[in-house]
Amino acid sequence: MPLITLTTDFGLDDAYVAAMKGVIFSIAPDLRTVDVSHGVTPQDVMGAAFVLRDAAPYFPEGTVHLAVVDPGVGTARRPIAARIGGQLFVGPDNGLFSLLLDGGEPEAVVVLDRPAFWRTPEPSRTFHGRDIFAPVAAHLASGRSLDDLGSRTDTLQRLHWVRARADAEGLQGWVAHIDRFGNAITNIPAALLLAHRAGRPLKCYVGSTILTGLEETYADVEEGEPVALIGSSGWLEVGVRDGDAAELLSIHKGSAVNVVFGDRD
Repeated sequence: MPLITLTTDFGLDDAYVAAMKGVIFSIAPDLRTVDVSHGVTPQDVMGAAFVLRDAAPYFPEGTVHLAVVDPGVGTARRPIAARIGGQLFVGPDNGLFSLLLDGGEPEAVVVLDRPAFWRTPEPSRTFHGRDIFAPVAAHLASGRSLDDLGSRTDTLQRLHWVRARADAEGLQGWVAHIDRFGNAITNIPAALLLAHRAGRPLKCYVGSTILTGLEETYADVEEGEPVALIGSSGWLEVGVRDGDAAELLSIHKGSAVNVVFGDRD
């Protein structure tokens, strides 16, 4: 059965998400929808890109991912749909899908310039999620091709994702995401960390704390104590057992993270 996921910064206190789903079901009542997140910080395109990158790979081929975090709605920014890794993505061309590419190229991108597939030929200048993106996602999930819905383009807006740096002494990165538990997820991938560590002891400097070594689980430290570990998405993560690391350790998105390797015993 066709599947559409939704990622927005709308929250669920207002009618925006429901209106988008109403449009989808009006076009294709048998579609299934999955809510990835409606709790993205308002206008945080990078935050939404991070959520999409972590969620999308676990969905089946052909899934349509509808994402609306769109501070430029109504401006010259383009509405697009793209095929990336065998899945389809619909939303604004503002970098929202760039982390999914991991430096590569999309299989196809179209500009959504066919009003016949919109909810109305005169969409609201402040709610393209309802009037353009939701109906296009419904048509895609119902079997329409990208080329039915728009004109091909060779460009896709990219976010500037700063990669972690490594040298003989350690790694320098930053906090890319704070999850709802207050865990700080960094841009330091496990593979890079383990390759450069090469069995050496390490210290991790972030916020107001210094952590020694890597643990396997949060339960490896005492309640209320900070912990560094490799999280479920494969990135270095800093948390506090049964607590909020961002609050307790003065960590925020963009905080510097420095990992320093010691000498082998």
